[in-house]
Amino acid sequence: MKRRTFLAASALSLALPAAAGGAGTTTDIVFWHSMTGALRDEIERLAARFNELQAAARPAENRSAPLANARIYWSASTYRVIPVYKGSYDESLAALTAPGRTAKPPHIVQVLDVGTADMMALGAADSGKSLVKPIHEVMAIGGQAIYPEAYLPAITGYYSDARGRLLSLPFNSSTAALYINRDAFRRAGLDPARPPRTWHDMALAAGRLKAAGIDCPYTTGWQSWIQLENAAALHGQPFASDDNGFAGDHPRLLIDAPFFVRHIGMLADWRRKGWFNYYGRKDDGEPPFYNGECAMLTDSTSAYGDIARNARFDYAISPLPHHDDARGAPANTLIGGASLWVIAGKSLDEYKGVARFLNFLSQREVQAEWHQQTGYLPITRAAHELSRRQGYYDRHPGIDSPLQAMIARPQGVHSRGIRLRHFVAIRAIIDEELEAVWSGDKPAARALADVVERGDRLLRQ
Repeated sequence: MKRRTFLAASALSLALPAAAGGAGTTTDIVFWHSMTGALRDEIERLAARFNELQAAARPAENRSAPLANARIYWSASTYRVIPVYKGSYDESLAALTAPGRTAKPPHIVQVLDVGTADMMALGAADSGKSLVKPIHEVMAIGGQAIYPEAYLPAITGYYSDARGRLLSLPFNSSTAALYINRDAFRRAGLDPARPPRTWHDMALAAGRLKAAGIDCPYTTGWQSWIQLENAAALHGQPFASDDNGFAGDHPRLLIDAPFFVRHIGMLADWRRKGWFNYYGRKDDGEPPFYNGECAMLTDSTSAYGDIARNARFDYAISPLPHHDDARGAPANTLIGGASLWVIAGKSLDEYKGVARFLNFLSQREVQAEWHQQTGYLPITRAAHELSRRQGYYDRHPGIDSPLQAMIARPQGVHSRGIRLRHFVAIRAIIDEELEAVWSGDKPAARALADVVERGDRLLRQ
């Protein structure tokens, strides 16, 4: 795709905050988030727009919710959302759940996808100790029904309980994707219109790119999520027992199986050949890609915004590669990103304000704008269709190809997601052991066996 301006004119006018006014009182809604840079700016603009609408709204007025065809019953209060950056996802979750936690928890907290099982456990405590208020209960307090079918099923399935009721609101959702530098492909004699579809294609491309003098043919971000979690889902492989933690209380890791040993062993071989460069555990591979150092990157679809803003070359985005000799592959990739959880112990009036804000975030115009401004997926069918009608996908060819691949493929028992307690700590173990593989200190089989042994000790707690 030719480099082009990513941030289009806003679909909605986002004004600066206005003090809530009119009859009644103003109730503050504190929203902890973990967004930095341009994403933090978008969070603050969304809050500012909501606050301005509150100031202008007439009290006690009923309004339709365009997305869900439901109604919110407005109280005489107006509400003001206060976004607070609380550090990284890990830091925010620790501040919320650790012993001696803050005496004044927020109303809403943004929690990374792998924190879902921990938040569900906090919500499963008895009513006197539960830290979480499921959003289907919050929306009912606010006089609004919430319809999971309005959201993309691959997204809501992960954040719903066994009865299909949403526990948290999907917000900044993403999936895995492949990015290529099409100028580098041309330099290596590769077809820039045909991004690799399989890992075999990736190997052929990496070898050609290296021979063409490109020092970093391939790199990855979020190595646990891409190379193990999404690899498992894409190929119908169980990451953990008990349906990846969805179906039991005592799951065990299964990532020492031959499939994973083969995949990580392949990447270790690429590392020795100079085809694969490793830069770090999170999104550290993004700058080497958009700076032109690396020719291929596997990362989150949410990286698209930064790549579009920084890349000075012709690039493309496509679905995550799969192993073409794996039976049943490809299935769907996993949902990443984070969702919004509501904290228990607030007043009915505060929950009405939370419901109003969550309804605002779910409206198709707001969701379409968030999708187009940030690169995160549109979480609702209506926002996806609106973005299509607005010509966004015509202006950015291929940007929705990972989403289309995800929703077009059948969601199997192993590709619904992964719900494990202590998953943040387990990911840290995975990162540490994979780094031992990349440095040549451990073979893939030994490292993955050590992940299972160490991770299972956490799961037994």
